Amino acid sequence: MPGKTYDVIVVGSGASGGWVAKELTEKGVEVLMLEAGPPRVPTRDFTEHIWPYQLKYRGFGNQKKLLENQPVQRLCYACDDYSHQFFVNDNDHPYTFPADKPFMWIRGRQVGGKTFCWARVSYRYSDFEFKAASRDGYGQDWPFSYQDLEPYYDRVENFIGVSGSAENLPQLPDSKFLPAMRLSCGELAAKEIVEKKFGWKLIVDRTANLTVPLNGRPACHYCDECQRGCFTASYFNSPSVTLPAAARTGHFHLVSDAVVSHLVMNAEGKADGVAFIDRATRVAGEIRAKVVVLAASALESTRILLNSRSRRFPNGVGGENGVLGHYLMDHTTLENAGGVMPALASSKREPVGRPCGYIIPKYVNASARNQNKNFLRGYYFAGDGRQELYGHASSTPGFGRAWRDKVRDNIPYSFSVYAQGECLPRHDNYVALDPEKKDAWGIPALHIHASYGENELAMAKAMRDHLGEIMDELKLENREQPRDELNIFGKNIHECGTARMGHDPKTSVLNAYNQVHGVKNVFVTDGACFVTQGCSEPTLTIMAISVRAADYIAEEFRKGNL
Repeated sequence: MPGKTYDVIVVGSGASGGWVAKELTEKGVEVLMLEAGPPRVPTRDFTEHIWPYQLKYRGFGNQKKLLENQPVQRLCYACDDYSHQFFVNDNDHPYTFPADKPFMWIRGRQVGGKTFCWARVSYRYSDFEFKAASRDGYGQDWPFSYQDLEPYYDRVENFIGVSGSAENLPQLPDSKFLPAMRLSCGELAAKEIVEKKFGWKLIVDRTANLTVPLNGRPACHYCDECQRGCFTASYFNSPSVTLPAAARTGHFHLVSDAVVSHLVMNAEGKADGVAFIDRATRVAGEIRAKVVVLAASALESTRILLNSRSRRFPNGVGGENGVLGHYLMDHTTLENAGGVMPALASSKREPVGRPCGYIIPKYVNASARNQNKNFLRGYYFAGDGRQELYGHASSTPGFGRAWRDKVRDNIPYSFSVYAQGECLPRHDNYVALDPEKKDAWGIPALHIHASYGENELAMAKAMRDHLGEIMDELKLENREQPRDELNIFGKNIHECGTARMGHDPKTSVLNAYNQVHGVKNVFVTDGACFVTQGCSEPTLTIMAISVRAADYIAEEFRKGNL
């Protein structure tokens, strides 16, 4: 490795980096991938089939250790006694924020990034997102349309496998679907009521879990513990899907435990490669390449750009126009609404176990009959309906045979629903290098300054009202009302923006192909490039954008332009 110049360095091995590496190597480009964390070993690190009695703390974890080492990470639903190994040690990875603007930064540093424990929800964006500014006048459009990205969505879905149902909704374009999973009895009952009352479709979720075998991977066996890893690789994660494809080409090299600090720039204003620090030994080094692709996750890629300072780039690479670091977005959610569907209580257990729930796609501000002029953009609803045997058992007093009979006699049927809304891109939501705080490798930490604005608060009121109306129509009992306040910024782990794309170098960091304006051999392909976020999860779109960028890089390589 020392002294060698690679065609392309890809920083980050998750959803974006895996796809960039696969596409480039399959076109004959030699790729070196640098990952800041270690590899994961399924026999050691995957726990989806582990029972509580096999764990020292019976699934509750060493709370003292979690508080000491992962006080932020443990707030994520997926970080627990089974899966805390997929999340960073917060002491090694500090960041700062204003006291009145808390931010929850969930991170996974390992080969595969967060693709081991992501929720696998896979929705396409539409021109409701890509051309949002043309619709309502706020902000700016993406530098391409849905039609431009559609073939790349197709390529991603055909390779990773996305299950779902075709619904012909303009605000939620259909995918290249595998057979859909089934709605539960409670969801079918809710579907009839919601569609009759509101005119909204309630459909089974779209998820990157295989329902039939695909490309040598078996179908999901529905253990429903996806956040703990997957021995069968039945859902998409890069170490099981895209990285092996890259490795099979013979043009792929992977170096783990390499913490990239900044780009190494030359006198001509191009990147010669990257500087990194060995995670374990703390030894610093540099690696050369003709092209650098940052796919380290939105905020980490932006941190690398900001830290790539020199006389020519005093504000970091891409920072000359004051846009780099700005327009941070994360979805808003109102959670924990729901109750019991009394008509479906039964002593017979429903044979439903799935790694998904339902979704009611965005309708507000997506059609003429569903307009709300109090805010821009919109939101969707999701949740699940299922029998609650174990929660019912733990709350039922008694013991012995009489207790078992009581538990089994009348198992309640619960129905949960939450709302997820769009966050507008605002210049005053930003990240910057902290002038004092550094991480365990001496790299400046990020200071994150972000909060929800008036539009998100107005949207939250409408979301809360609709949640109440849905629960009213379903006649739920023992209701749990949604929290009054929005979630903490960052909690959804959908952070996007901070190095956005655009045609104009004065108002964007990247061009339409994820290339840094003015530095033609540096690309950013993860969520940092987003211009708007919509209300849907970003990962599928990140993957499609990464494939499109890789095609462009390969073609520019062929032409000798890089």
